[in-house]
Amino acid sequence: MTVNNSLAPPSLDRVFDILANKYRRRLLVALLEHNPQDDEGPQIPTDVELEDEDLESFQIRMTNAHLPKLEDAGVIEWDQGNNTVRKGPRFDEIRPLLELMQNHADELPDD
Repeated sequence: MTVNNSLAPPSLDRVFDILANKYRRRLLVALLEHNPQDDEGPQIPTDVELEDEDLESFQIRMTNAHLPKLEDAGVIEWDQGNNTVRKGPRFDEIRPLLELMQNHADELPDD
């Protein structure tokens, strides 16, 4: 795990990069309410449909790209052995944007 331990808060560009993918956004919003998230691997939130890809492809992309990116940013802690994802040490730095998105979901685009 490589965590950005800089004391400075992440730049807005870095936060938007973290939130750029809908699956990462959904996972982080889910962590607002549920911590740790320990299912049989990262689960697709019920309101997100896979678009032109199968479940296996999605899981491969989650474990090879999305979860490592979130862990590297320090916003999650991912225990691959136990298949658990929980809030990371820098989660609270992006919490305001996640709460804003959650509170205004009906005013934002569907994805």
